[in-house]
Amino acid sequence: MAAEHSVGFEPADRLAEDREGVRRRFWRKLKRVAAQLPFAEDLLAAYYCAFDRQTPRHVQASLLGAIAYFVLPFDFVADVMPMLGFADDAAVLATAIRMVAGHITTEHRDAARAALKRGLDEADGEAKT
Repeated sequence: MAAEHSVGFEPADRLAEDREGVRRRFWRKLKRVAAQLPFAEDLLAAYYCAFDRQTPRHVQASLLGAIAYFVLPFDFVADVMPMLGFADDAAVLATAIRMVAGHITTEHRDAARAALKRGLDEADGEAKT
């Protein structure tokens, strides 16, 4: 039955089960494309929420699925297409955030803003510790 609800998202579902793989790929891709992402702050807030030990497991699973979709090397809409490239990533992320919005705290949003302000290389280094 789960397959009915995730048609087309199976690679993201499998990747989401590999938390460390998502973490590594997330920072690599985010550094490469952050300047093109109007939703970078929301994406980072979702990331911090997903890896927060206080976040309930079902919320972590939803956010990790959305983040895994972001880091996949293939999409429904290619990321290199101007203006449209990240539309599918944004839609998947927005849906996940809407589902779990009450769990993304002010602290997660503050951490996202701070990471963007100080630079992603530094933020990645802090996330690894």
